[in-house]
Amino acid sequence: MQKSETTTIEKKSYSASRNACKLCSPLGASMVFKGIEGCIPMIHGSQGCATYIRRYLISHYKEPMDIASSNFSEETTIYGGNRNFIQGIDNIRKQYAPAVMGIASTCLSETIGEDIPSLIAEYKDLRGEEDVMPIFIHASTPSYCGTHMDGFHEAVLSTIKTLAAEGEHEKRVNLFTGFISPADIRLIKEVANDFDINYTLFPDYSTSMDNPCWKDYHLIPEGGTSVDDLRKTGQATATIEFGTVLNKGAIAERILNKSSVVSAGEWLQKNRYIKNYQLAMPIGIEATDEFMNILSTVSGIAIPDKYTLQRGRLVDAYIDGHKYVFGKKAIVYGEEDFVIGLCLFLSEIGVEPVIVASGGESGLMKSELIKRNSEAFSNTLFLSGADFETIREVAKELHPDIVIGHSKGYYIARELQIPIVRVGFPVHDRVGGPRIKHLCYEGTQHLFDLIVNALLDYKQEHSPVGYKYM
Repeated sequence: MQKSETTTIEKKSYSASRNACKLCSPLGASMVFKGIEGCIPMIHGSQGCATYIRRYLISHYKEPMDIASSNFSEETTIYGGNRNFIQGIDNIRKQYAPAVMGIASTCLSETIGEDIPSLIAEYKDLRGEEDVMPIFIHASTPSYCGTHMDGFHEAVLSTIKTLAAEGEHEKRVNLFTGFISPADIRLIKEVANDFDINYTLFPDYSTSMDNPCWKDYHLIPEGGTSVDDLRKTGQATATIEFGTVLNKGAIAERILNKSSVVSAGEWLQKNRYIKNYQLAMPIGIEATDEFMNILSTVSGIAIPDKYTLQRGRLVDAYIDGHKYVFGKKAIVYGEEDFVIGLCLFLSEIGVEPVIVASGGESGLMKSELIKRNSEAFSNTLFLSGADFETIREVAKELHPDIVIGHSKGYYIARELQIPIVRVGFPVHDRVGGPRIKHLCYEGTQHLFDLIVNALLDYKQEHSPVGYKYM
C-alpha cells in the first residue's frame, strides 16, 4: 500500500463489527465506581451484562469483582424495571451496607426508556424513614453508543456533579488520571506527594483492584477515593486531567447535547471556577516534562532532583537503545487517549506507528497527534471506530515489525509472526496487567525496555546462527 500522506479509513455504508477494538460502556463506569471508597456498582439491566463485566475485569486484575444487577427478565423489559430496581437496592444494602451505590444503565434499560434518576427518587421516598441511606450516583452508559472509555468518563463526570461541594477554595489539586493501571495510580500518588501537594486523585482503584492476600473475604475491598475528598474537589485551586479526547466520543455525539458535554475538569472550571489543566497522558519525556512543569506551577515547588535523575537516565536509555528501535514500524491500538500518549512516546524513540487504531469514535486521534508532531505521523493510517479484523486486513500490506496494545490483538501478531508488547487494558493472557507502569519517566523507562527487548528477542530467535552478545 503506497501512501504519501496521512490517511483515514473511510466508513463503509453498512455497520458491522468483527472483534471490536473496544469494550462496553458500563464496564468503564464500573471501574470508576470501584475507585470510590465503600461503593458497590450496580448494573440496571440483565444479569448477563454484570457477568460479562465481572468476567472481563477478573481476568485482567485477578481480583474478586462484585457487581450487582437489577436482573431484567422478559417481563421487566415489557413493563419496566422499577420493581427489580427497588428489590435490588434492598438486597445490596442488606448484604453489603455500602456507603455509595454507583448505578450504570445498559442497552436494554436505555432502550425501553428507564428514568433512573426518577427510580432513585422513588426509592428514597419509599425508604425515606430509614436512618442510613447510601449516596446514589447514576451514569448513563448505553453500550450501543460509545466505548468503555465513554462510560468511564461519564461516571467520573456524574460523580463530580453529584459530590463536588461549593465553598471557599483551598490549596488543593484534583487529579483525574483516566483509565490507568493500579501501578500507575500509585506512581502518580508518589509524584504528587514528592511535590508536597494536597490532592484528590479520582478514581483510585489502586487498592480495591490490586489487593494483598486476605485471610477473610472482604465484601467491599478497602481503598478508593473517599466521599469527603470527592466533596473537596469543588474547593480546589486546580485540576489536572490526563487526556484530550476524554468524553468527546459517541455518547456525547448521539445521546447528549454535544455542545454541553464537558469533562469533569471542564465542569469544575465552569461551575466551581477551578483552573483546569488538560494534557496528553504523560508517557514519554516531552509529555512527562509538561506534567512535571504543571505540578511545579500548582505546588510552587521546583521539580525534585529525583525526577531530574530519572529523566536523565531515560535520555541515556534512549541513546543506548536507539539503534535497535529506530525506523521500526508499529501497530498501536487501544483507548484513544492512551494511544495518543503511546504514539507521542514512540515518535520520540524513532518508531513509526504505521497503524493507529481505536474503537473510540471521537475522530480526534489523528488531529491530536498531527497537531503535536505532523512529520512523525505523515504516513500513519488512522482507524477510528475500528475492529481487529480491519486492523488485521490492512496490517498485512504494511509489514509492521511490532504490535503494541492489549491482549485482544495477539492473534494478529501471531499471524504476522512479529512480537507483541502487552500494555493497557485488558491483559488476559499474562499475569501482572495491574502492575504494568506506563506513566512518567519511570513508566516510560519500563515501556522502552519492554519494546527494545521484544525486538531484540525476535531478532535473536530468528537469527540463523544465534548470538548471546549484542
